[in-house]
Amino acid sequence: MQFLLAFLVAAPLLGAVAALLPAPPGLKGRSPEQAVLRHGVTVTGVILAAAIALALGFDHDAPARFQATTDISWIPALDVRIHLGVDGISLPLLVMTALLFFLCALYSYFKLPAGPSPKAFVALLLVLESGTLATFAVLDLLLFFLAFEMVLIPMYFLIARWGGAQRQAAAWKFILYTLLGSVVMLLGLLLIGVTADTFDMVALASDNGRELSRTTQLLAVLAIGTGLAVKTPMWPLHTWLPDAHTAAPTVGSVLLAGVLLKMGTYGFVRILLPVTPEGMAAFAPYLGAFAVVGIVYGSLACLALARKGNKGDLKRLIAYSSVGHMGFVLLGIASMTPTGVNGALFANIAHGLITGLLFFLVGALKDRYGTADLDTLAGATGAALYGRAPRFGALLAFAAVASLGLPGLAGFWGEMLALFGAFDPAQGLPRPAFLTYTAVGAFGTLLTAAYLLVVVRRVCMGDPKTGPELTVADVQHYELAAWTPLVALTVLAGLWPALLLGLTDPAVQQLLAGGNS
Repeated sequence: MQFLLAFLVAAPLLGAVAALLPAPPGLKGRSPEQAVLRHGVTVTGVILAAAIALALGFDHDAPARFQATTDISWIPALDVRIHLGVDGISLPLLVMTALLFFLCALYSYFKLPAGPSPKAFVALLLVLESGTLATFAVLDLLLFFLAFEMVLIPMYFLIARWGGAQRQAAAWKFILYTLLGSVVMLLGLLLIGVTADTFDMVALASDNGRELSRTTQLLAVLAIGTGLAVKTPMWPLHTWLPDAHTAAPTVGSVLLAGVLLKMGTYGFVRILLPVTPEGMAAFAPYLGAFAVVGIVYGSLACLALARKGNKGDLKRLIAYSSVGHMGFVLLGIASMTPTGVNGALFANIAHGLITGLLFFLVGALKDRYGTADLDTLAGATGAALYGRAPRFGALLAFAAVASLGLPGLAGFWGEMLALFGAFDPAQGLPRPAFLTYTAVGAFGTLLTAAYLLVVVRRVCMGDPKTGPELTVADVQHYELAAWTPLVALTVLAGLWPALLLGLTDPAVQQLLAGGNS
């Protein structure tokens, strides 16, 4: 178990180095490009197998305890340690990350985005995987920051070199926003580590902020929370996201929505809730307010993009939907209750599965039509995917209804639990304010259903004899292989929520109690 977790973090880096080397004789296949793409599928597949083995070997009777731990001194002068571990909070994120990277590598093997060298593409993908897995596995504040920053450069190049129109501007906006947020976050992490005389996240969580004064906690929450809010992204720090998603290649959008956004909300749960509880309680009402504004704002932006005649880009629409969905995650965290935080963690996983599937589908739709513009796709009567490509249309409709929170699918439980948490927030938080947030959030679910049903009507329905294309290729075999696991897990998590909640709840209970529960 200890080896498996260390392997998960280190293996992608070794795979990235190997991707840049010449392919060994006998493994070149039809071309060097095919060999390196096959290498990407193999490495991410091995990492996924290791993540599944880690999940199977995990002691499910003690999900609140950190398992598969490694604790080695790295910089003794600063007491920085290579400290790794996994509990019920981080395990689902590790497995989902490994799965999404494997599916993206598999999809890219058959549909590589236009751009420079495939070697560079695979190497960047593997470096990105290493950074994201490390973020969910490390238990040292400075290591967390290094892993958190490690993902920025590979994602920048994936957008800037393999993206579509306006990719340079979108990539620069992404890197500038996230770097500026990270600088502020580093100051907050250093403030905690220097004041408490340790950077160990387990020790800090067990102490539950007793070594930190109220002023220190307030400053730390403001600094660290700003950096995490940019990555989440929280309204009004979200403006980099639509541009990045619109310009990114398909797999870049999938990973950005499915994995990178979760790093921000994970930081709120793993660091701020247990380490600075007094500071979080002071800022929780404001975090809840920003969350519900994001829910409504994201939904209204999507409604405007979906309206006929507005030339709305489908990728941009889904990006704005992520602002709304992550608003529910932040609302659950702001409640500071086990119910709300469990809902936030569940919504994290649900959003990764469902929005990852949506970006896969819209990317494939753009490949078929040469555009993601909704007016162009829909034409006069609708794109009529039900008639032209019935399996494709059915998958798109499924992803849409899952995203709007249909009971029985994964999207329902996270949003419902987040609203329940806000309805009865932690002691000391202003209940009238949180009741208002609950009402506004519930209204946001109606807006979400409205714009997604408009998208389904315009893209899936219509007269198949009219429109921009009379023939559209239905789902290909490689697409079915990449998308089926996401569909299956969306259904499984919706029908069997205890699979996730049984892991997260004991860990959340202990986290909120400062290790005393």
